[in-house]
Amino acid sequence: MTHGAGQHGGPDRQAVLLVAGLADLAVSTAGSALGAVRGLLHRSDAAELAAEAESDLMARGRLVLDRYAAAPPAHLEILARESMARRAADGV
Repeated sequence: MTHGAGQHGGPDRQAVLLVAGLADLAVSTAGSALGAVRGLLHRSDAAELAAEAESDLMARGRLVLDRYAAAPPAHLEILARESMARRAADGV
């Protein structure tokens, strides 16, 4: 699943991407995230940082869904295609 930079999908897709991004962020950087949030609360450009964070979380969510949501190809389908390709190559 490859997505263009400007494609965000509908509100449901955005919510799924945000939740997946948040979950990945929480798992990978739980300790450092808390310290970063404390530092961000004292910044004057918090609105701009929040917009950047949302964009980053959506990108993270897209990566997580691409990594885990894609179903592997059917094993028997792969074998059938390989068999057909061999038969075509052999001229049968």
